[in-house]
Amino acid sequence: MMSVSEAWIERGLTHVAHTYGRYPLVAAKGEGCWLTDIDGKKYLDFLAGVAVNNLGHCHPKVVKALQDQAAKLIHCSNFYHIPAQIELAEKICQHSFGDRVFFCNSGAEANEAAIKLARKYSSDCGHSDRFEIITAKASFHGRTLTTVTATGQEKMQAGFAPLMGGFRYVPFGAIDQLKTAISPATCAIMLEPVQGEGGIHVPPPGYFQAVRELCDQHGLLLILDEVQTGIGRTGRLFAYQHEEIEPDVMTLAKGLAGGPPIGAMVSREKFAAALGPGTHGSTFGGNPLAAAAGLAALTSIIEDGVIDNCTAMGRYLYSAMERLKAKYPFIVEVRGRGLMLGMELSIDGGDIVKTALDRGLLINCTVGKVLRFVPPLIVTTSEIDQMLDILDSIFAEI
Repeated sequence: MMSVSEAWIERGLTHVAHTYGRYPLVAAKGEGCWLTDIDGKKYLDFLAGVAVNNLGHCHPKVVKALQDQAAKLIHCSNFYHIPAQIELAEKICQHSFGDRVFFCNSGAEANEAAIKLARKYSSDCGHSDRFEIITAKASFHGRTLTTVTATGQEKMQAGFAPLMGGFRYVPFGAIDQLKTAISPATCAIMLEPVQGEGGIHVPPPGYFQAVRELCDQHGLLLILDEVQTGIGRTGRLFAYQHEEIEPDVMTLAKGLAGGPPIGAMVSREKFAAALGPGTHGSTFGGNPLAAAAGLAALTSIIEDGVIDNCTAMGRYLYSAMERLKAKYPFIVEVRGRGLMLGMELSIDGGDIVKTALDRGLLINCTVGKVLRFVPPLIVTTSEIDQMLDILDSIFAEI
């Protein structure tokens, strides 16, 4: 006789599209850094919905905001003004370089909006021949046809030819190759402050300052994809703040609303004006429910000491992982910022992720050999120690 989990999994395999290689866990509820499956087994969640649950599962302030808003108004058209959306846009702009915010539903949509903005602004300036955007190899910008083309990973693009035109790729962190790639057709440079899906790559010191100078020199928009790095994940509210520069456009999603789907493109007034009425839109973007959750989540991140905790716990976790590196020769490197850390291995990481799941720990592996750790930013030293004990026990058996 099948267990409750097995019955749900069979139903899912029958009717849900097979676009994910799912693990045998049927999620039922979550609280803080813990996820509970439908059979009652608890898991220490160091994946956090892939850097979405920055405040953990079911944070009380986010839950209350959703409940209160759902009782008043769940959705209305963007033909009308939405108070929660206005407040959220104000708070994002108050704490960033931005002047205006376009709301959508995901990181891919936010990046689509940024790509359209860069081309439209260039066209409005009389440079319709300037449409090319330079991105980085090993980058990840989304799964739509345009954003998968912007993504500098061939494995993500396989089978979807012909791809969109107008993108060129350079190695991340290589300023000389970026200089060489700029041509009369270039209108923007689009980069992640820290590459996530590509293996948690941190740029060398001074790289983004040099990129900013190149953009200023050539009249290019600097677009920073902060879908994964934004909202406190790296120990600053936005990762660009580590670099002592400001972008022209920034994209957000994942942690912005603490769980509900939302995306945002933040831009300076000078560029935002290019997308006037009728040039872009989103039916559900910035709807009352998502915006209310976003306002609650962002306010908590800013006001409740969450970023300070992220910085402290990030240092604690990084140091502990370095000690593991000294203990196990198959650990090649530990890297990242804040609570966005990667552990590169000389062996395949897939089986380690599966074993961790069996032992009640949720992590994942990217590019085959990099274990990714993106726990909620409210994680404690006790929970980090529990995670390390599980990881150490797995490594000891290899």
